[in-house]
Amino acid sequence: MNLQSIKQRYGIIGNSVGLNNALSVAMRVASTDLSVLILGESGVGKEVFSKIIHSQSPRKHEMLIAVNCGAIPEGTIDSELFGHEKGAFTGASDKRKGYFEVVNGGTIFLDEIGEMPLGTQARLLRVLETGEFLKVGSSKAQRTDVRVIAATNVNLLEAVKVGKFREDLYYRLNTVPIQIPPLRERKEDIYQLFRKFSVDLAEQHRIVPISLDQAAKDILLNYSWPGNIRELKNISEQITVLASDRMVGSEELLSFLPKASGALTRFPVLSNSNHNGSNNNFSDREILYKILFEMRQDIQDLKQAMLQLVGHGKVIPPAQQLPGKNWSKEYPAPASAGNGFKTLDNSSNSPVIIHHNVEDPTANYPTEDVHRVEVVEESLSIADKEKELIQKALKKHKGKRKDAALDLGISERTLYRKIKEYNIDQ
Repeated sequence: MNLQSIKQRYGIIGNSVGLNNALSVAMRVASTDLSVLILGESGVGKEVFSKIIHSQSPRKHEMLIAVNCGAIPEGTIDSELFGHEKGAFTGASDKRKGYFEVVNGGTIFLDEIGEMPLGTQARLLRVLETGEFLKVGSSKAQRTDVRVIAATNVNLLEAVKVGKFREDLYYRLNTVPIQIPPLRERKEDIYQLFRKFSVDLAEQHRIVPISLDQAAKDILLNYSWPGNIRELKNISEQITVLASDRMVGSEELLSFLPKASGALTRFPVLSNSNHNGSNNNFSDREILYKILFEMRQDIQDLKQAMLQLVGHGKVIPPAQQLPGKNWSKEYPAPASAGNGFKTLDNSSNSPVIIHHNVEDPTANYPTEDVHRVEVVEESLSIADKEKELIQKALKKHKGKRKDAALDLGISERTLYRKIKEYNIDQ
């Protein structure tokens, strides 16, 4: 089967060089039994590539099962993958087959392999090396013949360096790597994909498809698409249904893009490219972006508030009062206290409140040093801000970790790890 046939069969749109290279590697490795590691950001379509590899392999008539390692709790993932014996742990009332036993002869796709616990990684390595595994609670080794395709959106080499991923497992999985490019590196495919999603939805609901003017197309192509194809599909369907006119302009398109998009363009776009192991943990970066945006806004709000207070002559911070001066003596309050504020004694460290004449804002106002304002900013610790964000999300969702993780843009496993790391009470 040639490249074009594969694209048609699996609904793959685009002709970018990076995409075609990834598909070519997948088709060439499919006929072998080698382990494959699919690399790419969230939303680029890694699971589709696992289906392509399986369908073109000698195992195509056997079972393919996809397992999201990040969605299975650490305490049960061994049981899910390898099975357990009756009474192996509390609640194990029956004997259970694991995925590696059920899929014998077929293919297993391990998504988010970087989230797999270290203990489970050792078990997986044994399966890859010898084809043997032990059920939880059993001492009898069982054999299985399963092809493993793994996928990740994190930098496994970095995880190896910090002790979160086994080096031997990394090299065993990384026999054949396939790098799927993010959507921002496939600009020639973006509008084509947008039109495809819009037309499909329009036909399904019997409405007129939309078109974009040139200015809107430019915005579409230059947006960073952090959610990749998944985000593009959602945006195109929203616009198709909600747009007031079938010819969409730049202003209307911008109203559908996430509010953070403008802020994102002011920061360097971090590529999640895995060539030579250069990308960082995507989940952690999402938190970092949120922290940076919130910190930036908080600092701007604080500075603006202070400038407004100083500009209206209400507050002079103690650190900026001139040495040897007593504002209450040099700028006494007029007899009519009803026109403004009382002046406090400057013998303490309390802020000096200057009398403000309502009719003449400049009256009795010290001009020579009033703009020398030093704003003491709050803590800029990334860790503190990260902890604060997690606490806010948990409070917002009443302790529901799944909803909080979704709001933060991270996996539930990553949230659980962060809660333990920061010792957050729930």
